[in-house]
Amino acid sequence: MNHSKGITILRQITALLLSLIVIIPMLLVIINSFKTRNEALVMNFSLPRKLMFENYLEVIERGKLISSFFNSLIYSFGSITIATLATLMAAFVLARNKTKLNNIIYYFIIAGIVLPLNMVSLMTVMKSLDLVNTKIGIILLYAGLLIPLSLFITYGFFSTVPIEIDEAAVIDGCGSYMLFFNIILPLMKPVAVTLVVLNFLTVWNQFLLPLYFLNSSLNWPMTLAVYQFFGLYDQAWNLVSADVILTALPILLLYIAGQKFIIAGITAGAVKG
Repeated sequence: MNHSKGITILRQITALLLSLIVIIPMLLVIINSFKTRNEALVMNFSLPRKLMFENYLEVIERGKLISSFFNSLIYSFGSITIATLATLMAAFVLARNKTKLNNIIYYFIIAGIVLPLNMVSLMTVMKSLDLVNTKIGIILLYAGLLIPLSLFITYGFFSTVPIEIDEAAVIDGCGSYMLFFNIILPLMKPVAVTLVVLNFLTVWNQFLLPLYFLNSSLNWPMTLAVYQFFGLYDQAWNLVSADVILTALPILLLYIAGQKFIIAGITAGAVKG
């Protein structure tokens, strides 16, 4: 066995072991989602005596998953549309006009990637604007949360787009808006799809923000529907497991469908062409 082949095998073994960190808990949830209430109290890997498909029907009915599903879609598409469009426009201006002020603005925005949220001040701002427990409030909150990382990814991608394209378009009579929407935006398709998929993952999996800022169960996304089956005196782990599976399924399918775009979009901005 040569050295390179040994390294390849070692990498594959490492990847397999790391994947078990995700696979084992997910397998535990899947198995217990088909158990009876009493069987699921232990939450182990023993197979159910009978497959309880009724758990999923009960979760959909009791957990109001249909309305929660559409709430999650509204929050995801609303915030992603705002964040993606704002980010693409901002990155275009900041990357093409690298002044000292624009550099300060850029680093100020991307600092949001590492800075933690201050829930106290955020709640104060949301209350003062009457945005607590409203759909538009949570959409704007999500959009603000998505912008720092989105700008970081998009800004790097603009380094691969030659500025000569802008100059040629201006010579041909393009104004600022025509230049961006007709020339630049089509070139941004790889990174735009990447942002949509990554941001959809982020918004769909959000738990703490809707927990703090959405008081009414009518506005709850799918991630909060689990509270219908788990409380101080009531722990239906079989229904909780079924709810987790139904919540994760849409985002899992989206990730599988869009993973090639994620890789293409991120690597496109990693190396300057």
